[in-house]
Amino acid sequence: MASGTLLLIEGAAAIAILIVLIVRVRLSPFIALVLVSLGLALATGFPPASIVKAFEAGVGGALGHIALVVGLGTILGKMMIESGGADRVAQTVIGFFGARRADWAMMTVALIVGLPVFFEVGFVLLVPIVFAVAARVGQHPMRLGLPMAAGLSVVHAMVPPHPAAMLATQSFGADVGLTVLFALIVGVPTAAIAGPLYARLIVPRLAPAAPSATPAAERPDRVLPGFGITVATLLLPVALMLLGSVGTTIAAPGSTADQIIRFVGTPVVALLAAVLASYWTLGLARGLTMETIQRYTNDCLAPTALITLVVGVGAGFGRMLTDGGVSGALVALAAQWHVPVLVLAWSIAALMRVATGSATVAMATAAGIVAPLAAAQPAVRPELLVLATGAGSVVLSHVNDGGFWLVKEYFGLSVADTLRSWSICETLISVIALLLVLSLSLIV
Repeated sequence: MASGTLLLIEGAAAIAILIVLIVRVRLSPFIALVLVSLGLALATGFPPASIVKAFEAGVGGALGHIALVVGLGTILGKMMIESGGADRVAQTVIGFFGARRADWAMMTVALIVGLPVFFEVGFVLLVPIVFAVAARVGQHPMRLGLPMAAGLSVVHAMVPPHPAAMLATQSFGADVGLTVLFALIVGVPTAAIAGPLYARLIVPRLAPAAPSATPAAERPDRVLPGFGITVATLLLPVALMLLGSVGTTIAAPGSTADQIIRFVGTPVVALLAAVLASYWTLGLARGLTMETIQRYTNDCLAPTALITLVVGVGAGFGRMLTDGGVSGALVALAAQWHVPVLVLAWSIAALMRVATGSATVAMATAAGIVAPLAAAQPAVRPELLVLATGAGSVVLSHVNDGGFWLVKEYFGLSVADTLRSWSICETLISVIALLLVLSLSLIV
């Protein structure tokens, strides 16, 4: 048996074992990834004395960047939630679109609100608004809930500074600002088709909505921050990252101005600037004390530990695949079969997503596997590889995905109705985004 074939079998076995540990044994993805990574290293002939050091290097290389992004993004999201800025964005956008287009309004709100927060956080934050607006306009809550969830899913999978998207951006050596730009070009029409348009088709086929006890989103005694200042604060890091990407077009390459623009356009500095701005615009300027802001900051950081560690050990698993020779064997096989690297990235992420239910694990694993192949094909834009991997990581949400149960329980759906609404919505996001990425690759 050829060594390359043996390496591929060992890599496939490692992924299969990882799937079994997470799905059947119900082991934490963090523990499962550590175990499988070390086992794969032994199987591929790593010197035992150097295994842990190499694994730590893979984990540390990711966490050194991702941990900062996760922490700062979470703080920004917390300030938006606690200040009522998210409520203000929702109310204003819905008022602009009008009752007849409330589904498009909720998608837009989700695309904006979802930028600095995790999918689960954004979902729980916006669900009360969905029910309140649905009752006001007399529609099934899923007519608004599905567009909302689609918008959150798109930004979660494809738009930095979300952790998995940032890890893929780092792994592929992609430009963050261009990744954000391309993600918006691909993500907005994707969310529109999988959200409002699909909801109008499928919701009439769902069981009637049961009366909901979800609390109303509006609190008459609450003074909300202004819409303009809230959106400006939320979009500040995106604007700075985009500025960093085009720095050479407005300043001489290598000049002091160019270096400053690139510095402020890095994700960490851009998010730090937005967090500090939010402390004033959404905090001190609205009467909050520094003690309260400090409490918000401390409270929101603890829940990010698990997802940060999962992203880190996912990168460590990718390092074992690379250093053990599995990725190299896959590169050779893909070159022999002429599999387009964008399709390969999507396929690997999709397989991991269906098997484990975790978009984060899927994206981190796929990025680690495909990165060496991407390096060998410089004609493919790394930003598009990030989007293809993200698209694959959300395909076919089902019973092993926490998002599946969030949608089912909050909206009181049966398993069958959740599959025909949410699961197909996620699959539409995945397939449509891939098609748009492939189309965009012919242009850029």
